Amino acid sequence: MAKPTTRATLQEYALRALGSPVIEINVDDDQIEDRTDDAIQFYQEFHSDAVIRTYLKHELTAADITNNYITVSDNVTAVLQMLSGGQSHSSSLFDMGYHMRLNDVFMTQGMATQIQSYEQSLQHLSLIESRLNSVEHLRFSRHMNRLHMDEGFGDLAAGNYIVIEAYSIIDPTTYTDVYNDLYLKKYLCALIKRQWGANMMKFEGFQLPGGITMNGRQMFDDAIEELKELEEECRLMWMAPDNFLMG
Repeated sequence: MAKPTTRATLQEYALRALGSPVIEINVDDDQIEDRTDDAIQFYQEFHSDAVIRTYLKHELTAADITNNYITVSDNVTAVLQMLSGGQSHSSSLFDMGYHMRLNDVFMTQGMATQIQSYEQSLQHLSLIESRLNSVEHLRFSRHMNRLHMDEGFGDLAAGNYIVIEAYSIIDPTTYTDVYNDLYLKKYLCALIKRQWGANMMKFEGFQLPGGITMNGRQMFDDAIEELKELEEECRLMWMAPDNFLMG
C-alpha cells in the first residue's frame, strides 16, 4: 500500500497522508476523482518526468498530402521536427552525400589537429544552409492532434514515410511507476487538502461539542500556499526547457 501503482492506490495514499482513517476527510468521491484528474493533467503538462523524447513513424496518405497535415496521437505534447524518410533505395553506396561524409571520417581519423578546423567548417556550412535554404514550417496543435506542414510534403507521395521527433506522455497504466512519483503524490495531497478546506469553510466558526471550532479557511489557505510552492518547484526544477514546438 505504501507504493501506489494504480490510480486508486494513489488516491488512497493521498487520503492517508491527510489523516485518513484516523481523521474523516470531508471530500466526496467525485471530488477526489476530479482532483486526481487535475493533478495528473498538471504533472503531464509541466513535469519533465511525465514525458519522453521519442520518434514516431507515419506513412503518408493521399489525404495527408492534400490537407498538408497529419493526425498524431493524443499523447503527443510537443513536436521538435519532422524527418523525411522517403522511399528506401539500394543505391546509397553511390550517393554523393555518403561519399562526402566518408571522406570526412577518413580525414579526421588520427588527425586531432584537424578537428578544430573541421568543426569550424561544419558550423560555416550550417550557417549557409540556414540563410539560403528555407526550413520546413511546422505548426502543431495539440488540442486538434494535427501537425501542419505549411510548405507541403515536397516530392513525397502517398506510401512514403516520415519520422516525427516529438515528446510523448508516458502512459501511467502501462508504466505504473508514474503513480509513485514523489511530486505527483505531493501535488495530489495539496489539491485534496484545498478541496477539503473549501468544503469546510461553510462551517467556519461553528463550534462542536467540547469547544472545538471548525477552521476550514486556514486549511484552505495552507493548501493554496503548498500548491504555490509546488508549482514554483516544478517551474524551477522539473519543467523541460522551452526549445521545442509546443501545442
